[in-house]
Amino acid sequence: MIKINLYMLNRHCRGRPVCLPGRIHRFATTNRIIKQISMKGYNKIMKSGKDFNRAQKFIPGGVNSPVRAFGSVGLSPVFIEKGKDSKIYDVKGNEFIDYVCSWGPLILGHCHPKVSAAVKDAAKRGSSFGAPTIAETQLAEMICGAFKSIDKVRLVSSGTEAVMTAIRLARAFTGRNYILKMAGCYHGHSDSMLVNAGSGSAEFSKPLCPGVPEQISNLTLVAEYNNVDSAAKIFEKFKNKIAACIIEPVAANMGVVLPKPGYLQALRNLCDENKAILIFDEVITGFRLCYGGAQKIFGVRPDITCLGKIVGGGLPCAAVGGRAKIMNMLAPVGAVYQAGTLSGNPLATAATIETLKILKNGKIYSKLEENSKYLEKGMTEAAKNSNIPLKINRIGSLMSCFFTQYKVQNFQDVKKANVKLFKAFFAGMLKRGVYLAPSPFEAMFVSAAHSKKDIAKTIFAAQNTFDKI
Repeated sequence: MIKINLYMLNRHCRGRPVCLPGRIHRFATTNRIIKQISMKGYNKIMKSGKDFNRAQKFIPGGVNSPVRAFGSVGLSPVFIEKGKDSKIYDVKGNEFIDYVCSWGPLILGHCHPKVSAAVKDAAKRGSSFGAPTIAETQLAEMICGAFKSIDKVRLVSSGTEAVMTAIRLARAFTGRNYILKMAGCYHGHSDSMLVNAGSGSAEFSKPLCPGVPEQISNLTLVAEYNNVDSAAKIFEKFKNKIAACIIEPVAANMGVVLPKPGYLQALRNLCDENKAILIFDEVITGFRLCYGGAQKIFGVRPDITCLGKIVGGGLPCAAVGGRAKIMNMLAPVGAVYQAGTLSGNPLATAATIETLKILKNGKIYSKLEENSKYLEKGMTEAAKNSNIPLKINRIGSLMSCFFTQYKVQNFQDVKKANVKLFKAFFAGMLKRGVYLAPSPFEAMFVSAAHSKKDIAKTIFAAQNTFDKI
């Protein structure tokens, strides 16, 4: 834990970043800084061996989601006891600055007092009814108000379920069967989407998951992300057969990869020309980049939007929404069947409503941008000081570190990055009390709970890690 007063040191450095080595060595000796830093508890990587062995006896791989197993970094997973604000604590009591934030949902940090109070209050009245509640309507109204492309919305329980419903709607609305996706984009684990995906499936290099019939996977077509010509050629080859084009407007499951200027609008145009549905998977970007998602930032309206993570406020909740004409095809109004026992349950809706109330205040996003920019700049300079090839892709509070000297604009670029360097970086940061996603294909999430001191400590840990590498 850093014991030095970073704010005072920053003032001494006249506002310049305190954790950039050039600044530190200029205003204080290395020994002086080191003496004021205690790495106790992080002098070796925490391995929860007994806990992991026990879990593997009863849970496949010992985890309930593959990437949690730490397989791609060659370590045993850290078992978490609790979280508070920007920190998480493992079962041994060790503290970590958390940049996973439950893989994105916790934009306000852990145990935000207003969100926790809302959930506690809702729990007193009941956790599930399987019947309509006013809170569901309130949440739906808030989502429709935040996204101009959404007239109506259906609440579900996961991002996978939202995408699955969106694809079913697109096929029913167009009367077509083929779906176009982009290489490296991950849209959940439903059968038709586990083709050339990113995230955990990219990590394990399985473009087609066993158990998915070829008849289903053959209906999914794959274009290159950020390549309009690639998508155009597929639309031409499968003319009048493609029901929808689905894309993460900002790819965040092969690491963060931003769309090139005009790319999303070009896809919008292609869909219009071919009378296909454009689906934005904003499970990660929705409410993360701004109150209105990536589509607001880039000025492109999809026909259907899939939301998740933040839309659950830390609880299991997701949503699929879009134009009224499409959404009205869902039962009980239309013939497209979709149902869920726990959809829109009182605990999740309470957490989400409170979260969205807080996010509607634009000051949150300004703070997120400021801190994320500070983190990006500091880590970039730290890598440069140690001659480590590093490219950071960032938009708002969403960012990724790629160990390469080249630009990263698609899945092929991602796969060229140095995975061995990432493993060393991950292990070094974990030793120093910084918890990152245990995969080179995942994003870093900065929350509103991260302080300047957290960011400064993270940059300092990065510099020490890079020096060791």
